[in-house]
Amino acid sequence: MKINSKDFRVQEGDKVKLKKWPTLVKPVYQSKEQYQKLLAEHVAQLSALQQLQYAANSYAVLLIFQAMDAAGKDGAIKHVMSGINPQGCQVFSFKHPSAAELEHDFLWRTTQCLPERGRIGIFNRSYYEEVLIVRVHPEILRSEGLPGELLDEKTVWEERYRSIVDLENHLYRNGTRIIKFFLHLSEEEQRKRFLDRIDEPEKNWKFSLADITERKFWNDYMKAYEECLSATSTRDAPWYVVPADDKENARLIISRIILDTFKALKMHYPKTDAKRRQELLLIRKQLSRQD
Repeated sequence: MKINSKDFRVQEGDKVKLKKWPTLVKPVYQSKEQYQKLLAEHVAQLSALQQLQYAANSYAVLLIFQAMDAAGKDGAIKHVMSGINPQGCQVFSFKHPSAAELEHDFLWRTTQCLPERGRIGIFNRSYYEEVLIVRVHPEILRSEGLPGELLDEKTVWEERYRSIVDLENHLYRNGTRIIKFFLHLSEEEQRKRFLDRIDEPEKNWKFSLADITERKFWNDYMKAYEECLSATSTRDAPWYVVPADDKENARLIISRIILDTFKALKMHYPKTDAKRRQELLLIRKQLSRQD
């Protein structure tokens, strides 16, 4: 089965209903061995393209991962990006903002971590938390120190969506390509993975009572994600809804989407002009004499 990136893309203007988007699709691999072979091929291609990106130094790429707990964000980042040169890639994980970060606008802390040209930036959670968890728990919004007139829940989310889209449009115009992944996990699969985290000692550290507390807000989160995906998936910064009940399949889909995005970029290695070629030949002649 061939992966078509467009099958998972939220088109600009679409009204997203997550119940219509599958959490499980027919796998593109038939065995564990084939999965490992396909992923290795994707990783090798991505490594070569990232090397070209680094050399060309014209585009930055930002990968954003959002999901419910246990959807596999960490594993996807670990496996898909395993072949990338660490010099050309940075990963940031955004949790509860610090006191200093709360003194600034909601985009400030993530803006400081945007990738440079020639590099890949990965956000494990992102500024989208400000229209997801903050929307589900409006008490967080009220603790952010905003002026009272800006706390109208009838308008604040639309205004934040507009700020996000404006930022992403600005980044696109300046050479940053943004790929946003929502790992779409079913509530039942999350339950199974939570049980695994309890039953397997080496996974105990991944689990806390807070995870169960947040699970009670499942429907609220799905509604928040639907509104967010509908409002912020654009032609130049699209969302991809990745079926996440099968971790291995999700990684292959994610890696394919990243590869397709890279291949669409107009990149080439810097060309050597005549003057530079003469310089290199002179250096080569000097080195040859030292044999």
